[in-house]
Amino acid sequence: MKSILLLLSATMLLNTTKSCAQESPYKNDDFAIKEVRVTHKSDLGITVWEIDVNGIAGKTTPKKAGQLDGAPVLGYVFPTSLKPTDVGFGQTDGIVALALTSHPDFDDTPLWDENNDRIFDNDGLVWHPHWVILTKDERVAGGLSVKQFKKADKAVVLPPTNPGMQMYMDSPGFPVTTMGNTIKVIVPNYRMNNQSNFNYDGVTAFMKVNTSKENMPMLGVYEVFGVASGDLSLPYTVKKQ
Repeated sequence: MKSILLLLSATMLLNTTKSCAQESPYKNDDFAIKEVRVTHKSDLGITVWEIDVNGIAGKTTPKKAGQLDGAPVLGYVFPTSLKPTDVGFGQTDGIVALALTSHPDFDDTPLWDENNDRIFDNDGLVWHPHWVILTKDERVAGGLSVKQFKKADKAVVLPPTNPGMQMYMDSPGFPVTTMGNTIKVIVPNYRMNNQSNFNYDGVTAFMKVNTSKENMPMLGVYEVFGVASGDLSLPYTVKKQ
């Protein structure tokens, strides 16, 4: 795990430095991280994951591209030291992250109706969570992508709530709320193997979907707006209440 983190950290810092010259239209105070917290509430059997920003959390959302290929994705992301098996994946290399995302061009939470209109495939813009496995990827400016697999690979194990894509991604349906400068998500203990002793970090980022170029990732990180620790070292531990 430590070697993977060092590799990802070096890659992310290098590519963040390179991309600073290309100011994204989404790079603003709504993604400037002030603080990140994960709190275990034992009496409720949950953990509460929070990111505070300088601006208004969740206010900035992506502009619609009109198609899946090249569709923009914005994210508030918690990289962790959790194991893939803790959140329903089979054992695989990479970093388990909980990503809170918004993307108006598609809906990848087919089991959940986040905007409560009784239509289950039209609410990708609403901030929602994904468990993902992140890996180093020098093909994209942000240095990271969601790990992919071949459709024929029968050894791949995904949680039953996965959206059916050829990536290590789950759509667990946890409630996400935004209020003022904070975005938060609540995770029941039993949905992550009752883990409450792990390390984590906070990242804000711009991602894009690719469906046309075989030599590019399906979902890559193209710009990192902020890293809570500054170096993706996962220095934070879960608070207990």
